[in-house]
Amino acid sequence: CAWSIERPPGDTAGCTFCHTSSEERCSTCHQRHQFDPAVARHSEQCKACHWGKDHRDWEAYDISIHGVVYQVNKWNPTEFDFSKKLSDADYVGPTCQYCHMRGSHHNVQRLSTVYTSMGMSNADRGAPLWKEKRDTWVSVCDDCHSPRFARENLQAMDEACKDAGLKYTETFKVAENLMLDGMGEPMPKDLAPDWSGQHIWS
Repeated sequence: CAWSIERPPGDTAGCTFCHTSSEERCSTCHQRHQFDPAVARHSEQCKACHWGKDHRDWEAYDISIHGVVYQVNKWNPTEFDFSKKLSDADYVGPTCQYCHMRGSHHNVQRLSTVYTSMGMSNADRGAPLWKEKRDTWVSVCDDCHSPRFARENLQAMDEACKDAGLKYTETFKVAENLMLDGMGEPMPKDLAPDWSGQHIWS
């Protein structure tokens, strides 16, 4: 991605590990030495790439009610029969594949998220593209939930994205003011780094 070109190699190592030709290989999801569709139907296959500080998809799923249901029941073949095609499966809760690859298709982006980083896609919720995406998501959710439940949750996520965007902007304003006041230099190297390994504001 263009935004990553000037970033330090440590920041982009995780990106280049996945965002190369591996995206086009069957073995990325099916595992080269087994190549078993039943293996590819486990949510952990997505975890190989979709986790970490830049996009916490696995972490968000894993701690959600859907993820907890999956973790508790995934070894029970009566609750998750991974030998069946996704279109025939009757899971007790959704896996990544069940929602994003609905109908056993391989175009994961067809059912990609309706959100982007920090609510950028809130620009025009009235556009036909967003209505189509939202209607599609409601049709996925109503496999288990009512359409009203799904639409209310999409609305709640809209509001959360708006709030997060405002907090994000406020945080950067604080950092900008610290820099202008001469207090924004990084911590000395002998002090502890923050959670991401970077040295935080003094």
